[in-house]
Amino acid sequence: MASVPVRRRGPHRAWSVAAVTFLTIVGAAAFASLPGLLIDPLHQEFHWSRGTIGFAVSVNLALYGLTAPFAAALMDRFGIRRVVGCALLVIAVGSGLTVFMTTSWQLVLFWGVLVGLGSGSMALAFAATVTGRWFVARRGLVTGILTAAGASGQLVFLPLLSWIVERYGWRPAAVTVALSALAVVPLVWLLLRDHPADVGVAPYGAAEFVPKPEPRRGAARRTLAVLVSAARTGPFWLLAGSFAICGATTNGLVKTHFVPASHDHGMPVTVAASLLAVIGVFDIVGTVASGWFTDRFDTRRLLAVYYALRGLSLLFLPMLLSDAVHPPMIFFIIFYGLDWVATVPPTIALCREYYGEDSAIVFGWVLASHQVGAALIAFLGGLVRDAVGTYDPVWYASGALCATAALMALVIRGGRGSRGGELRSAA
Repeated sequence: MASVPVRRRGPHRAWSVAAVTFLTIVGAAAFASLPGLLIDPLHQEFHWSRGTIGFAVSVNLALYGLTAPFAAALMDRFGIRRVVGCALLVIAVGSGLTVFMTTSWQLVLFWGVLVGLGSGSMALAFAATVTGRWFVARRGLVTGILTAAGASGQLVFLPLLSWIVERYGWRPAAVTVALSALAVVPLVWLLLRDHPADVGVAPYGAAEFVPKPEPRRGAARRTLAVLVSAARTGPFWLLAGSFAICGATTNGLVKTHFVPASHDHGMPVTVAASLLAVIGVFDIVGTVASGWFTDRFDTRRLLAVYYALRGLSLLFLPMLLSDAVHPPMIFFIIFYGLDWVATVPPTIALCREYYGEDSAIVFGWVLASHQVGAALIAFLGGLVRDAVGTYDPVWYASGALCATAALMALVIRGGRGSRGGELRSAA
């Protein structure tokens, strides 16, 4: 029997669900802040090469992406709350076990596999699922806000974790990650709801009440079937390819290697980590603005502009690295921060435009390509640094890749609906 909509006064329940989702992503963001801070301490304590440590990070990043589409399907089967709660527990276990590791394969297992699987279920597909279920109007804006939650978490945790690593070592920092993930579990279980019908309301901006769909069985089979179907379309490969470059030039390169690269030039680790945190500040502004733009402008042109500007900034970075913070470096941090994940709202919008009710799973696969690209650069960046003693070739290659991504975005054709008209009417 379908639920009957309930009239409620005050703010729509969708906004409280979005707020809980935001806080959940913030609380779980500690796991994403730590890898770049681990490279030098692990190298010094265990004498592992940067390539070896980079491999563990690459496994983490790859599984983060490859888990996302399956997690989106599992949310359709078991509900958002259960999947996210279990993911947070897996993150806590994986991060906590790293404290006891003595060999590099344990780093790969604990941080690479366990934290990778848990964080993949907390990936941007989580935000896409929440916005797809709870919002009809303002989807781009809400997507931008939820995407910015990761940057907010980075802002909170990066300076704290870098201070802990420098003062007390890397093990207390790993424990901090575990505890932060555990702290969010009660918030998810008590306050997050799977669907508007669970509380008797229509999605925000919907003209009619939407009954809660029946749980979809065969999550793995459905996830693979959606991939096969999407892979037969050209836009999927253009979105996946450009988003792979997005991952390579953010999580894989800057988040993983910016701190050690700055340290190579004599900059203290805490200062470099603080600069990454400042990137997070401007990322919040840039991503929320990108969500607003996505509701109003051509998403393909937005993506092209974002990738082109990012590539330009990375080409200049090798000339800016030094032992101290100076005005040109501050300009880079602001400029690059505004563009950090501004690509996410238009990419999710294009997935929704082309693939309808399967868009969250399709975006999960696109996100998988993002993380595979990040994993490759995280690994290759460490190898290049070991081989030539500098990260400069990686910065230049990444700038060229961004130019390719801009061209890929421009050649995506229009989707099944008239997006511009739809968005103008919604605005």
